[in-house]
Amino acid sequence: MEQEINDFNDYFRSLLKSDVVLMNDALSFLSDSIGKMMRPMLVMLVAKSTGNVNEKTFAAAAAVEMLHTASLLHDDVIDESDKRRGRPSLNVRFNNNVAVLSGDYLFSMALNCTANTGDLSVIDAISVMGRELPNGEVMQVELQQKGSYSEENYLKVIYYKTASLFVCCSACAVYTAGGSDEYIGKFSNYGKYAGLCFQMKDDIFDYYSNDIGKPTGSDMREGKITLPALYVLRTSQNPLLEPIREKLSKGIYLDEKEIETLIEISKTEGGVEYTNSRINHYRNLAIESIPQEISSEYRNALIAYIDYVITREK
Repeated sequence: MEQEINDFNDYFRSLLKSDVVLMNDALSFLSDSIGKMMRPMLVMLVAKSTGNVNEKTFAAAAAVEMLHTASLLHDDVIDESDKRRGRPSLNVRFNNNVAVLSGDYLFSMALNCTANTGDLSVIDAISVMGRELPNGEVMQVELQQKGSYSEENYLKVIYYKTASLFVCCSACAVYTAGGSDEYIGKFSNYGKYAGLCFQMKDDIFDYYSNDIGKPTGSDMREGKITLPALYVLRTSQNPLLEPIREKLSKGIYLDEKEIETLIEISKTEGGVEYTNSRINHYRNLAIESIPQEISSEYRNALIAYIDYVITREK
């Protein structure tokens, strides 16, 4: 498994090239800031569990990772982010135009990788996921404007924005590795639950200190109200929440003091604990989705994967 991951990393970096000097510089910058490759790792793991990793598996994994990276580049421009994974974001290192066009370039490369699989099932899975990513972002904006904050809506948004990627990874892995049809649904469910856990864990990070010791609250500054806050907004009788509920119901962004108040109440009145309980719930559903026929070696690896998702610290 380690060899496949290393080989994929080399393969992925080999694709991040352009004949245009400035684009090549931007892609090189991206290559140097590649993260843990959680999504390609899932592709390799599911493929090994159900069949064999091959060139089609690499191409599908690269397509998903490129679409994911492209969406992050565009998000950083929209959100005016200045950092990504602890480094300056590409829009800061270069500019917004280069960041958006680099994202467009990655989208086109993803299409090329998808076509190279020659598998209509993979092409369909990736095209569906490609639609769901922006749908999630737009749905989030729409719900914020309407003040429609609820756990049900939150789950819909994070399914589109995050879990759909993990579903696609799992399905494409089975398709390219030659796994049986019955595995598609089971591993797609595993991917869905793993993706929900991943996003909920990410959301919890926003309630704690960053490198300079202050709560980030970046999601709330962008009008995003995540599960820890949704829980206390629904259950708490704390009077400090009344003006916050009023503003949110009208689609109005919170000010810094209100963000600080909502973060603190979310931490002290059970919001983070509730979110962790939901993470554990979906973790258990993910494990239940693993086909019984899978060897103990890969079953244990799939359990270790989702346990890493929920215990990681960044």
